[in-house]
Amino acid sequence: MEKQKCEGCSGIDPKMTEILEKYTEDKSNLIQILNEVQEYYGYVPEKAQLAISEYLKIPMAEIYGVVTFYARFTLKPKGKYHIAICLGTACFVKGSEQILDRAKERLGIVEGETTKDGKFSLEATRCIGACGLAPVFTVNGEVYGKATVKKLDEIIDKIMENPE
Repeated sequence: MEKQKCEGCSGIDPKMTEILEKYTEDKSNLIQILNEVQEYYGYVPEKAQLAISEYLKIPMAEIYGVVTFYARFTLKPKGKYHIAICLGTACFVKGSEQILDRAKERLGIVEGETTKDGKFSLEATRCIGACGLAPVFTVNGEVYGKATVKKLDEIIDKIMENPE
């Protein structure tokens, strides 16, 4: 793949220009570009969508449709500590809903939100493939199995005690 020159990229984040210039202006590159944007920013900001739209010459609505269709992408920044609680059948039957309720209470946010200080974000997920450990939750991808409300509280307390 030959390096492209991003026409109209002046005035945007240099990293965004770098990402775009790795790809040809073919709309088939949309997913790869979105993946890199998600990796770099932690979400897909509107300014990045606009730059992609201009570079690939596709409507913002099409980009928004792709971003909202795939669970991998998010439109909101996640917290430094991203807590995901599985609500798949095995986890739900074993009490994951109570763990989710406790997380919402402790953090003062609901699913899909990030705390005002940017430290925590919360997500309710479907099966993560750890049914034998149900119920489970993850913090930044680290799995906590046979989870309880008490275990969640311990993990949150440990994170809160950790000065950054």
